[in-house]
Amino acid sequence: MEALTEKQIRGSFVNCTKGEATRLKLPMEFAELPWEDLDFLGWTDPGAPLRAHIVLPRANGPVGVTLRVPSTGRTSALKSRMCHACLTGHASSGVTLFAAPLAGAAGREGNTVGTYLCADLACSLYIRGRRQPKLRGGLHEETLTLDERITRTVGNLTAFADKVMGLR
Repeated sequence: MEALTEKQIRGSFVNCTKGEATRLKLPMEFAELPWEDLDFLGWTDPGAPLRAHIVLPRANGPVGVTLRVPSTGRTSALKSRMCHACLTGHASSGVTLFAAPLAGAAGREGNTVGTYLCADLACSLYIRGRRQPKLRGGLHEETLTLDERITRTVGNLTAFADKVMGLR
């Protein structure tokens, strides 16, 4: 992913107001992000821990989606879950259901769409082996190449963003 400026990120959001986009806090270490290892930018808002954000590169410019994070509940270390974007298996606490208000009038009426993602939104780092999930029994082997896993992850997140925008 090419590095984005703060202005590009704030201007990319499709499911929140301009004021909300202006007030959101960028990732803590924004200046040190490993852009060359990222296929999308994802973070939990340091000023509002029950909010998260993803920004996806698109042909006509980045698309940002604001997400709601449920308050933490009890999870089991014995159960595992899978991220719907990168298909990385985690202990159940490593995957979270993120809900996104729909763009436009539907979102203002309270309509949302959700998906299960890596709780730390670090899918790009998991598929590259730069971060390891906490999973009993280790990682699952895949036969896909890195480029194929990247394409799958970006495709899954693009489909989710399209749902948020009412395109699917």
